Amino acid sequence: MLTGGLCQIGSHVVEMLLDRGDKVIAIDSLATGRREHLADHPNLTVLIDTIADKAVVDKLVGDFNPDAIVHTAASYKDPDDWYNDTLTNCVGGSNIVNAAKQFGVGRFIYFQTALCYGLKPTQSPVCLDHPRNNPVGSSYAISKTTNEFYLEFSGIDFVTFRLANVVGPRNVVGPRNVAGPRNVAGPLPIFYQRLKDGKQCFVTEARRDFVYVKDLARVVLKAIDGVGHGAYHFSSGKDIAIQELYDVVVNALDIPGKPKVEVKPLGPDDVFSILLDPSRTFADFGEIQFAPLQETVSAAMDYYQKHGTLGEYTHLRLEDKKK
Repeated sequence: MLTGGLCQIGSHVVEMLLDRGDKVIAIDSLATGRREHLADHPNLTVLIDTIADKAVVDKLVGDFNPDAIVHTAASYKDPDDWYNDTLTNCVGGSNIVNAAKQFGVGRFIYFQTALCYGLKPTQSPVCLDHPRNNPVGSSYAISKTTNEFYLEFSGIDFVTFRLANVVGPRNVVGPRNVAGPRNVAGPLPIFYQRLKDGKQCFVTEARRDFVYVKDLARVVLKAIDGVGHGAYHFSSGKDIAIQELYDVVVNALDIPGKPKVEVKPLGPDDVFSILLDPSRTFADFGEIQFAPLQETVSAAMDYYQKHGTLGEYTHLRLEDKKK
């Protein structure tokens, strides 16, 4: 069973499960997911509804009796929309965790933001033992971390992946601007949209780790099958300049004149790099062949040219919203 099954991570996991012959049920509210992300399949059931409805969740889990739940659904679009963040990430998330416990689901896979460590982590790279006592950079981080604590409290068998910046096809929302290094919730769609509209793009001197969604999905399948327990970082262990990511986008789109990005200095509250230590992941899940950045970006640009984006969003409060 997948929550957020029509979104970026969820839909790729569903496809891989179907390819190997599994039966899958996916629930999605379509807040950021799209129905066209998953083709009809005899082993796939799609329910358009909200995980915030406990009765819906309990019936879904009770009737389907899944071997595993992969919980990718999340609210993150608007930093001021605390209601929907808490409704989906806390209430909905706890509904899913509670149903897994109540109906004896054997495996639970969760996804967490690196912002659980706060905007100023005290380690670089950040280790799994770094405190999660200051996830105050966004409502999204607060609510996702709250539900991770509920998951740990539940006593069920789980894996939680604390993520680097997952990019690739089907990431349909991006930040309102990409000047701040905290804006790591999808720079690719906003680069694409602004370049398509002939607008200036701008970044800071920050660096981030960008990982391909299909690389993550393959590791998720291993977790579904019983590999690992507890918390892991899904990260390549390497970071690049956001300016370099922009340059790869321009090359992938083959834009005449190769428009230059405006590079702004880091602000006083900005972080140069947030890099996660993936050593436990590599030890338990084995070597991961991370896709080259050019391949990742090209796949994303192909998707946007066919399907477009859903606009500009951010789960972080920004100072500069003029551009």
